[in-house]
Amino acid sequence: MTLLIKNALVYKSDKFEKSDVLIKDGIIHSLGVSVSFDGNIDRVVDALGKYFLIPGFADVHTHLREPGFSYKETIKTGTLAGARAGYNVLLTMPNLNPVPDCAENLKVQTDIIKKDAVIDVIPFASITKGRKGAGEVVDFKSMADKAAGFSDDGTGVQTEELMKKAMTKCAKTGKIISAHCEVNDLLHGGYIHDGEYCKKHNHKGICSESEWAQIERDCRLAEETGCKYHVCHISTKESVEIIRRAKARGVHVTCETGPHYLTMCDKDLQENGRFKMNPPLRGEDDMKALIEGVLDGTIDVIATDHAPHSAEEKSKGLEKSLMGVVGLETAFAVLNTKLVKTGVISLEKLIDMMSVKPREIFGLSGGKIAEGESADLALIDADKEWIVNPEKFVTMGRATPFEGWKLQGDNLMTILRGEIVYEAI
Repeated sequence: MTLLIKNALVYKSDKFEKSDVLIKDGIIHSLGVSVSFDGNIDRVVDALGKYFLIPGFADVHTHLREPGFSYKETIKTGTLAGARAGYNVLLTMPNLNPVPDCAENLKVQTDIIKKDAVIDVIPFASITKGRKGAGEVVDFKSMADKAAGFSDDGTGVQTEELMKKAMTKCAKTGKIISAHCEVNDLLHGGYIHDGEYCKKHNHKGICSESEWAQIERDCRLAEETGCKYHVCHISTKESVEIIRRAKARGVHVTCETGPHYLTMCDKDLQENGRFKMNPPLRGEDDMKALIEGVLDGTIDVIATDHAPHSAEEKSKGLEKSLMGVVGLETAFAVLNTKLVKTGVISLEKLIDMMSVKPREIFGLSGGKIAEGESADLALIDADKEWIVNPEKFVTMGRATPFEGWKLQGDNLMTILRGEIVYEAI
């Protein structure tokens, strides 16, 4: 299909310029003011001088639940939700059955992806066999060409010896270890942040050290082994400072946080499972430190940690509900409303963290709007107002802490290699 997008505010090398963009055979054929084309144009979309054409979002931390837990989400529903939200590519975590801890098990997942995904999906393989954070490490070499990287998401690698072994082997493949950092011995049965809300309502708390202690260890090990190291969903002020110092001394470390950690804290908690995730919503000082980490570049990426569960699994309050909330369909609007519209960060900065940096870190294609580049794009209305109603979500998950929020910003069209995979225009 030949597609012409006229009068768009186009993201070009960290700034927006008004431009037309002509897409032909899956490639950006030409762009500029008043683009002309001698051949047939199948579709013309007028962006009216107010819609933003961006590299489609890339989420480096999602849970699509197949194989093994398709009652929560499927590759099909999760990628439809991603397309709805403006994502071109999702990197999926290995909390699955079978765990992708060998080439055979990884193929079970990639076969479903080939059959059902409507946008690109690249899975993580696990770090340890069974994703236990203990025992034996996987055969990294056998899965490196098919995996986005290696992660035991949901479980921290518990001993220094095991993580050093994993990093040493992973470094030889050139792939990234994307670590969920959590010290089991410091959890003590906790399920929300060990802060004021926890104490006031007699809950069991998760201390900040359970996160930052492993980050501190792993940054040192990454420095020793030369392994590319990415930290999942950081939530504490100590984590930000540890990573900031590691970067300053040249450690190859990157990190992500989630929209909920940048816009909420434990003061916002309610006695409802839709506020329960791991790591938990931390204190207000942690939220402020995360924002500072975004501003100074310590935090590289904003990822959703989209983690759908069934309604029953999320209906048991803070104590007994499973951990995890959905995030694909709210991420951009939440961040645009709470950080961009309030002047905390620029829209350009947000696009960099949701579209460009994820691709750079994980070696993904796309991320540029220029002649000859693959047409992997999203068309965004940054001003459209809407209210979060989980019953209208495309994902099978419904648990979101943003339920009822009035937001600004919505995706109008998602384009993958020149093909429109979602539109609402």
